[in-house]
Amino acid sequence: MTGYIFRRILQAIPVFLGTTFLIYFMVFAMPGDPLLALFGDRTPNPAVLAQLRAQYHLDQPFIVQYLIYMGGLLRGDFGISFSGEPVTEILARTFPVTIRLAIMALIFETILGIAVGLISGLRKGKLFDASSLVVSLILISLPIFVIAFVAQYVFGVWLGVARTTVSSTAPIPELIMPALVLASVAFAQIVRLTRASVIETTTLDFVRTAYSKGLRTRRVVPVHILRNSLIPVVTYLGTDFGVLLVGATITEGIFNVPGVGNALYQAIIRGEGPTVVSFVTVMVLIYLVVNLLVDLLYGLLDPRIRYVK
Repeated sequence: MTGYIFRRILQAIPVFLGTTFLIYFMVFAMPGDPLLALFGDRTPNPAVLAQLRAQYHLDQPFIVQYLIYMGGLLRGDFGISFSGEPVTEILARTFPVTIRLAIMALIFETILGIAVGLISGLRKGKLFDASSLVVSLILISLPIFVIAFVAQYVFGVWLGVARTTVSSTAPIPELIMPALVLASVAFAQIVRLTRASVIETTTLDFVRTAYSKGLRTRRVVPVHILRNSLIPVVTYLGTDFGVLLVGATITEGIFNVPGVGNALYQAIIRGEGPTVVSFVTVMVLIYLVVNLLVDLLYGLLDPRIRYVK
């Protein structure tokens, strides 16, 4: 197990370096001068402009800029935004909100998606199964911003049971509706994935053997059927957590959530390369760690899985 973890960490290093390099290249290859955009319609003083270029290393070649950024990254320095605020402070202020939102969405889609998918798989062809397939198809077909606007109108304006926007402190009760909206598409995917996996598992020999031995349904379903059906679902959830962090940009914008999405959007508009790269770098790190944990979870779900030494 230790050797497997060590190899995965070694594999993650080139992935991390390659990802940061590509993101850095794409951000700084964008046309236009972000410093000129700071002045709007005003003509900047050439001396001030040169000072700002030197401060943000924009007067250096691309590869030098990248190496300076990576050197600062190794020291825990994510750079300074064009507004003069350290990027670490922006991360410290916005990431906890987005992490909270993403974890809530992950909990909702996991619990509800697996439960509905399990019942649908066990009741294949019944009314509940047909209804869940229709609902999941509708959720998959609708764009996330449409679901968000409908939720705002129904629960915020019509029924009045939730706030249409989130306050600056972003308390958990106000994040419930954005989290449900964020989890809606993944919920539909998990329902279909769990249903298909349960239907396939119920036809396997060890399930029929368990029933033939006289084991009760309440024992066979959680231990033999559900546990062996969760591996593809866990794989999807591992990749979806990274998608939730990135995909929260639209949801945060609609519900005015003060998280990474809003900050990242503003940084892209202003052309703040270091801020954009730093945000994406943290997301990549989280994505790599989550995928490692998912791989380790396979062995708990299926004892037949062993890690090659």
